[in-house]
Amino acid sequence: MLYEQPDVVALIDPLLPSDGRAEFLAWLDERVAGRPVTILTTIRWHRRDREELARRYRANTTRAWNALPVGVEQRPLRGAGETLFWLPAVATLVAGDRLVGASDGGVNVCPQSWLEGVRANRADVAGLMRPLLELPIERVLVSHGEPVLHEGHAALARAIAEADAG
Repeated sequence: MLYEQPDVVALIDPLLPSDGRAEFLAWLDERVAGRPVTILTTIRWHRRDREELARRYRANTTRAWNALPVGVEQRPLRGAGETLFWLPAVATLVAGDRLVGASDGGVNVCPQSWLEGVRANRADVAGLMRPLLELPIERVLVSHGEPVLHEGHAALARAIAEADAG
C-alpha cells in the first residue's frame, strides 16, 4: 500500500508485481519524487520486497523501514503477531492478515488456522481490535480480499461481534 504525504511516502507491506515490474518501479519513482520513504510491515511474513525498496530509496532517507512518519499511527495487536496502521487524515485502517475481506463486502477476523504460532485465538484478536472502534474508521484496507471503502467502522464492529460469538 502506498500512502503519500507532502513530506514522506509510506509503503505498507509492499509487494512488487512480477509482470511489469520495471514499469511499476518507474511509476513508483515518479510518485516518490525524491521524498523520504518509510517501509512499514504489519506482520513478519509481509516483509516481502521491503529490502529491495529500502535499497532503492536509501538515498532519500536515513532509515527506510519501520520509521513511523507523522500522520501514521501504529496499532499493535499484542499476542496476535500483527501491527495495524491507522491513517487519521484519510480515516483508513490498514491490516495485514488479522482482518480479511468478506464476501458480503465487509471484513472478518482471520480464520483460527491463521493464528497458529501466536498466543491469541479469534476471540482474543477481536478483543484486541475492540479499542479500534474508538476511531472514526471510514476505510479498511486488507491484504486478502476486497477493501472496505465506506462504513469501515460498522464493518469492523460486525467482524468483532462475529468473532466474539463464534
